[in-house]
Parts: sequence; structure tokens; C-alpha cells
Amino acid sequence: MNVVSSSSSKKISGDTRNNWVTMMFVTHNRYNCFRKQVYIDTCIKAFHELERFGFEFGDFGFAMNHVHFLVNIPKRYSVETAEIMLKSYSAKKMFETFPGFRKRYPRGGFWSGYDHYESTGWKNLEESCAYIRDQIRHHNIQVINDSQQRLPNLTAE
Repeated sequence: MNVVSSSSSKKISGDTRNNWVTMMFVTHNRYNCFRKQVYIDTCIKAFHELERFGFEFGDFGFAMNHVHFLVNIPKRYSVETAEIMLKSYSAKKMFETFPGFRKRYPRGGFWSGYDHYESTGWKNLEESCAYIRDQIRHHNIQVINDSQQRLPNLTAE
């Protein structure tokens, strides 16, 4: 009988572990800030700008006053550090894009101190995605689509 060894001295480059986490952030005082599509788009864009630090994002689900999302946190960050990075950067971008939010949040605290997160393994990843995608129906809300639209070309004949 031949003995076969499958061990290797090579290190695998990159992060090979599964660190997907389902997170929920609530706006300060539960103000209904996500009624309009433009606010939702700005928040998603701010989160995606953090991909340069190694974050990976899955689905996003917005209700009127909170957001559910999936994030793969890089190995070098704890969940607490990742939460601080995500909240502070997204709040900064919301205030830069919409200065009127400073009237509602004069101290600059867009997100409340409340947070919820749970580890999401491969087995329940689809269940989490389905729940996140279903937020609009789950909370029975209507998002106002106020994004700019192009006018059709009107030419004089």
C-alpha cells in the first residue's frame, strides 16, 4: 500500500474563510430616512466604496428606518471595527451628499447605537438573502423613485 501525503508547504494566498455576516443598522431616533430611492442609492454607494478595504457586500434591503445587508468582513477587522467603519463612512457620505440631513441630525449621528448582526454560513445564506430582498414587502412600504430620468430627444422637424 502506498502512503500518499496531501500536505503542502505552500500557503494559500488571500482569505479563504467564510466570514459573511448579516447586519442591520437603524437610523438615529428611527427617523424614516429611506423613503426615497436617491437616499438608498447613496447609502449603497457609500458601502460599496469600502470594498477597497476588502469588504464584500451581498444583498441590501431597506425599510423606512433601517437597512439589512450581507457583508463579508476581512480577516484583519473585528465585527465591531467593521461596524464602526461602515457606519461612520456611510454617515459621512450621506451628510456630504444631502446637507439637509444636518438639520435632522445636528450632532452628526446618522445611525443609532443599536445594531444587530449574526454570522451567516453557507447553509443559511439563501435564507438570509431572501429575507433581505423581501424587506419592502415585509414592512409594506412604498419607495419613492426620485432618481433623475433622461428626457427623450425632442428635435424640431
